[in-house]
Amino acid sequence: MRGIAETAVSADTEALVALWDLCGLTRPWNDPRADIALALETLTSDILIIRREAEIVASAVVGFDGHRGWVYYLAVAPKCRKAGLGRTMMAACEGWLRERGSPKIQFMVRDDNAAALGFYESLGYERQAVVTLGRRLD
Repeated sequence: MRGIAETAVSADTEALVALWDLCGLTRPWNDPRADIALALETLTSDILIIRREAEIVASAVVGFDGHRGWVYYLAVAPKCRKAGLGRTMMAACEGWLRERGSPKIQFMVRDDNAAALGFYESLGYERQAVVTLGRRLD
């Protein structure tokens, strides 16, 4: 499955931001361009994408912190949903993480996003009994 996805480059930034906006993934307090730059510049992360006729129609940011793998910004263009691209992106992320020796994959989903929760549960992911805490450092 990984062969279908390719790694994004900095020239893909505006197309990624447009896809993430279209999919409702951006938030005012997170600069998606900074997130993209950081993911592309960091040795322990990548942005995987799928193109259809040169257009980016799916993406995921994947990273390995040395203990577990993380996925962010999983997006599939609305016009391309229900065609298996989300499943393909998650398989590509799992492959990327396996190549780096990650024993576990996890990600955060907003608790009111029933569609995303149902999608991940259909792939065999289970809700974890954890609470996420955070604080901005910028």
